[in-house]
Amino acid sequence: MNIDFEAIAFVIMALLAILGALGCVYSRRVAHSLLSLMMTFFAVAGVFVLAQAEMLAAVQILVYLGSVMLVVQFGVMLTRRQIQEGDIE
Repeated sequence: MNIDFEAIAFVIMALLAILGALGCVYSRRVAHSLLSLMMTFFAVAGVFVLAQAEMLAAVQILVYLGSVMLVVQFGVMLTRRQIQEGDIE
């Protein structure tokens, strides 16, 4: 019995990317949507590594996760929004 670990890893990464994308779209909170998008970007970087495109994986992690997601995270954190019903300012 010959097990193809690359195919199994690809299926896992693809499922993580799909689940992250669905979580990003259907999440009720913006912070949870952002975390799902980050999971999707990590999974896509994993697919790039499996395709032996390490440079693209590094760019994916550095550019998207390192800068774009950080800016979006600060934007989400700094917006004024009522978190719970009891919060009154």
